[in-house]
Amino acid sequence: MVRGKTQMKRNENATSRQVTFSKRRNGLLKKAYEFSVLCDAEVGLIIFSPRGKLYEFASASMQKMLERYQKYSDDMNANKKTNEQDAQHWKEEIENMGQRIEILEATQRQMLGECLASCSMKELNHLENQVERGLNHIRARKTEILMEQIEQLKRKERFLTEENAILRQKCIQPHYADASISTTPTIGYGSIQHPEVETQLLMRPPEVQDHIQLKGSN
Repeated sequence: MVRGKTQMKRNENATSRQVTFSKRRNGLLKKAYEFSVLCDAEVGLIIFSPRGKLYEFASASMQKMLERYQKYSDDMNANKKTNEQDAQHWKEEIENMGQRIEILEATQRQMLGECLASCSMKELNHLENQVERGLNHIRARKTEILMEQIEQLKRKERFLTEENAILRQKCIQPHYADASISTTPTIGYGSIQHPEVETQLLMRPPEVQDHIQLKGSN
């Protein structure tokens, strides 16, 4: 015989309700015991009958289990309260940041010359002073960058000048070395030095005295 599905609703028959309570109570207590033994878990079960009678099962001391449960419940409530406070705090922070962003965006538009119709003379003077201070900072930073670039170019110029001087010196030294080698006489074994004799021939027209001497000699 197939067992029908039990509808989950209150049994209106008192006798049937009492019988069902007794059966399911015993089955629940048995399941709690089996669960504690098979899984090595601490199990505490408390049942109050419709007439207020207490039925309980505890794998350990029920009092210690209740104290442990109370402490855990308090900790959970404290953590929950802390989480709610943190959530509220971050919600307020988000709202504040949103307002600050709106103010900064409005100020930026005003700094660009937009949305100035609602500004008073005092606010316009304040904006003008802010713009002037900003321009002064920009000019100062620009001047600083230009001076750094000029200093870098000067260092590069000095480096190139020194490198050019070194290369020029290297180009001059081989020329002198070749000249000294060509003018130095070579003396080898069995060689004979022939000193250079400088001769000068003077060419001039014959004079009269020379002509007479030549005749007399004849």
